[in-house]
Amino acid sequence: MIDLSGKRALVCGSTQGMGRACAFEMARLGASVTLVARNHDSLCETCEELDRSAGQTHATICQDFSDPQALGEKVRAHVEETGPIHILLNNTGGPAGGPILNATPEAFAKAFSQHLVCNQLLTQAVVPGMKAETFGRIINIISTSVKVPIPGLGVSNTTRGAVASWAKTLAGELGPFGITVNNLLPGFIDTARIYDVIKARAKQTDKDPGDVQAMFIAQIPTGRFGNPKEVANVACFLASPAASYVNGINLPVDGGRTPTL
Repeated sequence: MIDLSGKRALVCGSTQGMGRACAFEMARLGASVTLVARNHDSLCETCEELDRSAGQTHATICQDFSDPQALGEKVRAHVEETGPIHILLNNTGGPAGGPILNATPEAFAKAFSQHLVCNQLLTQAVVPGMKAETFGRIINIISTSVKVPIPGLGVSNTTRGAVASWAKTLAGELGPFGITVNNLLPGFIDTARIYDVIKARAKQTDKDPGDVQAMFIAQIPTGRFGNPKEVANVACFLASPAASYVNGINLPVDGGRTPTL
């Protein structure tokens, strides 16, 4: 049985999609959750709903990931005020699609800032508390593009690969302190992001979006898009004491779509 009682989790991108599903599942399993997102109204609504459903009080941090330094400072202040964070879920919306040859240097810099740099600053803010508690779980929601690049997502493919290498390096450094670092690689999950990708692919190929969606589903052995809660279930396992010997891995949650081991 997975039990997160007594743990404090910081969940990024937690007002929608996979981040929201992870926040609710962690709370259901007993964790006290701090929601991090950029929209104040959505944060308040999500936190109120979380308080009602989980029967406990949670917290919020409102910050856009376009300002990494401000994000890091807010999280450090939150930790100093409320105590150590045991679970950090790094999760940020992916960069816009498009061929890599057409990407501007600014697009790469923005993506690296919002993903890699923010992950680094968040980790630096929470690791001292994790070390003091001799328990920590850093989970990065990235993409199966770490294993096989996804056509039409040039900037995203590049950035996700960098995050994966960053996490693997970090796993080796933090393992001796009871802190694990792992990557979740969602495949085609039923969120707004996948439908944005479908629309972009349809426009690029002059096809009907419904046909593109059917083509995507045909690539998945389980025959459907994943549910955000299915990603959350795996994240909660990695966040739990049960996963204490799982460290430095890239774990696909993709219905078998990725054609590699």
